[in-house]
Amino acid sequence: MSAEYVWKDRKRTIFGLPLSFTVYKLTNEKLLIETGVFSKKEEEIRLYRIMDLTLNRPFGQRLFGVGTIHCCTADKSTPEFDILKIKRPSEIKEMLSDMVEAERDKKRVSAREFMSDEDACDCEDVH
Repeated sequence: MSAEYVWKDRKRTIFGLPLSFTVYKLTNEKLLIETGVFSKKEEEIRLYRIMDLTLNRPFGQRLFGVGTIHCCTADKSTPEFDILKIKRPSEIKEMLSDMVEAERDKKRVSAREFMSDEDACDCEDVH
């Protein structure tokens, strides 16, 4: 069964070119991050578990029209991750934010259900 992707992109390298082996795929319910050349790893993050999104666009990335989205989640295996150097970062962040809210509403989940002192992600320390 093939998933229908809402968005798909690669991490960009020098001059904003997609010459890397990191691929991002977004469905209505989850974000998939595939890395590797010979040995592949695919990380799956359910959208309703994403708690915070931050867009970072350092000068070098802005020059080439890319940006990085930093995400904090309630996922035990991936509490924080970056969607690195992608095209149209502002548009993708807004789309992802809207999809996260829609998925939370659909599942009747609120962010406070994930919060506890020991599990809280320190999103102030953005990479």
